[in-house]
Amino acid sequence: MEGISLILAIVVITALAFDFTNGFHDTANAMATTISTGALKPKVAVAMSAVLNLVGAFLSVEVANTISKGLVDESGIRPEVIFAALVGAILWNLVTWLVGLPSSSSHALMGGLIGATIASAGVGAVHGDVLVTKVLIPALAAPLVAGAAALLATRLTYRLGHKADGESARKGYRAGQIASAGLVSLAHGTNDAQKTMGIITLALVAGGSLAPDSDPPVWVILSAGLAIALGTYLGGWRIIRTMGKGLTDLQPQQGFAAQTSAATVILASSHLGFSLSTTHSVSGSVMGAGLGRKGGVVRWSTATRMFVAWGLTLPAAALVAALAEYVTDLGDWGTALVAVFLVASSAAIWKVSRREVVDHTNVNATEPVDAVEPVAEEPAGVVTAAIAAVSPPPTVAAAEELAAAVPATPDTKTTV
Repeated sequence: MEGISLILAIVVITALAFDFTNGFHDTANAMATTISTGALKPKVAVAMSAVLNLVGAFLSVEVANTISKGLVDESGIRPEVIFAALVGAILWNLVTWLVGLPSSSSHALMGGLIGATIASAGVGAVHGDVLVTKVLIPALAAPLVAGAAALLATRLTYRLGHKADGESARKGYRAGQIASAGLVSLAHGTNDAQKTMGIITLALVAGGSLAPDSDPPVWVILSAGLAIALGTYLGGWRIIRTMGKGLTDLQPQQGFAAQTSAATVILASSHLGFSLSTTHSVSGSVMGAGLGRKGGVVRWSTATRMFVAWGLTLPAAALVAALAEYVTDLGDWGTALVAVFLVASSAAIWKVSRREVVDHTNVNATEPVDAVEPVAEEPAGVVTAAIAAVSPPPTVAAAEELAAAVPATPDTKTTV
């Protein structure tokens, strides 16, 4: 790490801090459904996810190259610009974590980088074709593709397993869900850890410590993998609760279908170098799985809040990053002021979060932690009702008729 200046060292540390927030912000993507269905205990689930995130960080550098070489013009970037971009991304991650919304860490990073770059070098320094083809189009397509795949997979799973023994089938699906959750964790490390690698590599190029068009050095890959793994292990319990219980109530069959569909989409995008949001993919697959079960309900009020957060992620992070860039452009004291603002804001958000603690002990609660009265069940929305009309759940009369047709099991016990 010879030749790294003080500002470059600050950028690297801030990038790893973002990677840490990415880890606990996105733990829900891999493990929310596994925890909500009881397939794994919460602490075991996040430990498993952390290890696989670290392993996934070493599998590819395609997404890292998209960020470090493709999204913005390297020649117009200074380390201070990347620092400002990370400030915007970190603050958006923390705000959405505080309110329990599964927004995209990837898009927060992209928005921050775009906003800071435009503030520093103008609109021309952003490669619009890369932004559209490798960021925006995947952002729109990912939840739709993952959702449709999960819906079909859920329907197929129930159809193929309708004759299976209840308890044996549930155990089998839980085992499959653990395997598919591990695959999502591996895919998350392959995709999201690389974004921090790309940012650090871009900073090293901008600071003159690395030649242009270089791949991430080994120490960058290792440090990014460790940072995201540590964040994952601590667990973003607020978002896990929203993803696992807030969107819909999942059975093991649905959890298995959702995780498998999301993992497939994420791994395919990593192979193609798309900076895909794992949050969008998993959220879409969870909603698709919820709609795929007869009588399943998606809580559209929660989904609507989530969609709004998705739409605000890029512009909000870009705006904060642009403002931070204007301040850092004033000199060293400006950079110091932004750093103090970041630390103070992060501390304030953490302090507010302590008013209602969500952790592994209450992550599966179906009501707010401090609530006295249970939360009322949300009625089925338009989409849920439309799908239920196509394949409605069995009526009470039909269920009673079926029960009457099945011979009662003789009671072999004797009364003493």
